[in-house]
Amino acid sequence: MGLRSWFRRQQDDEERPVIPAPPTEQDILAALNRVNAMLVEGNAPPVVTSRVRRIARTINDTLPRLRNLGAGSADSYSVVATATDYLPEAVGGYLRLPRDWADTRPVDGYKTSLMVLIDQLELLAATMDKIFDAANRADAQALVAHGMFLQAKFGPPSGTDMTLGSPS
Repeated sequence: MGLRSWFRRQQDDEERPVIPAPPTEQDILAALNRVNAMLVEGNAPPVVTSRVRRIARTINDTLPRLRNLGAGSADSYSVVATATDYLPEAVGGYLRLPRDWADTRPVDGYKTSLMVLIDQLELLAATMDKIFDAANRADAQALVAHGMFLQAKFGPPSGTDMTLGSPS
């Protein structure tokens, strides 16, 4: 046995790092359900709950269209990370604080923890809205292109006159 074959066998014998599979749609939905449970258990104020639910609804609407964005795209990653990391972290950080303190004491200039959380949730909501629009844009553009094709193929030669004209 040569040195090369011995070295290759040593490398093969070592455990290779296990790379976790990307989150599935069910994993993402489960993460959103956990955030919702956090809100209920932590008795989050309605102003927080409504914003989190808006974000979750947009993520739910976006999930079936993630493949339109591309599996490895930054937008796809942002949707997954928002559901599984960014949203739970923001909500959890706020809910770990005593409610009265979090809602009344300034922590960032004049902003309370509640205000800071709302700013974060508004940013996440706006980002998820932009990604949802991007995910739908391809289908919308295909619809417009198909309409142009139909108009060129079957539409009247000039203008939008939809009359049948006089029988000849």
